[in-house]
Amino acid sequence: MSHIRKSFDRRDFLRATAGTTVALAAASVTGAAATSAAAAAPSKLSIPKDRIGIQLYSIRDKVSALGFGVVLPELARIGYKEIEFAGYTQNTSILGRQITLPEIRTLLDDNGLSAVGSHVGIGNFRSNLQGELDAAQILGMPHVGTANAPTNVNTVAGYRAAADEFNVWGAAATARGLKLYQHNHAGEFAFATDQPSVRLYDVFLKNTDPRHVYLELDIYWAYVGQYRWPGFDPAAYVRNQPYRYPLFHMKDGDANAANANGFDIVEFGAGDLPYEKFVRDIGPRASHVGIWEQDTAPNTLPNPPGSLGAAERSFTALKGLLG
Repeated sequence: MSHIRKSFDRRDFLRATAGTTVALAAASVTGAAATSAAAAAPSKLSIPKDRIGIQLYSIRDKVSALGFGVVLPELARIGYKEIEFAGYTQNTSILGRQITLPEIRTLLDDNGLSAVGSHVGIGNFRSNLQGELDAAQILGMPHVGTANAPTNVNTVAGYRAAADEFNVWGAAATARGLKLYQHNHAGEFAFATDQPSVRLYDVFLKNTDPRHVYLELDIYWAYVGQYRWPGFDPAAYVRNQPYRYPLFHMKDGDANAANANGFDIVEFGAGDLPYEKFVRDIGPRASHVGIWEQDTAPNTLPNPPGSLGAAERSFTALKGLLG
């Protein structure tokens, strides 16, 4: 890997952060939660414990500043197996230029990591669909998706039109051996402005072709949606159509009535979302890769280890939940 030399010594980085990370892990509130979760978890889970993934947006500060050549080996050391991308760039000062997709693929392979998916702006699918599918294939990922809402037109007709668009993109992805997915936030669970009894997410789910369009359930945002627009069970969506949900975002939340969303985003295991119940209620059918995400992780103190400390503690808690 001499062609991907870094201006940052990874060994110095690990020496600087390891002690703090271990100390924080020992003091973390996740330990007790992980123990109780493991005891309560069912014997057969549809979220494999040996494929825990990470959405790189959670550690975006480290990816940008330190680069993939430092961050990916560190994630492998922690125990992560699957990488979901949030862009393919790093600070150009690291290599004196931007890193290339084949170089990122080499780093993945050298560290025993797999690219499981990528969040792409919905506009990229409109303007550069085949290019985004090319990137996915170079990185060896089976899924490529977007974290954008299907549309900002929150009517039944608007969501039907968005479903038609996703069906076209999904068919193109299928033709390349890939699965196109949409990642939810809370707003998709709102009711249509023109038909207040119709939930927008239901319109999208009903009108997208299950052969070509898949869903990544962000569990945190689904529970926020339930809080803001009650009347549905997040686990029921997966239980009813398990093969449409190859990926989960496993993000934790702590109840806070002062927050309009009902919850604050916290490290995994430090919140009170009903993960044990969710894991049990989705049932054993299909297989769903659990991907840790914490939007607020770059604010973690002390820094170092910062967001990488949050990543390590959250991995430990997730491993405990999944047994």
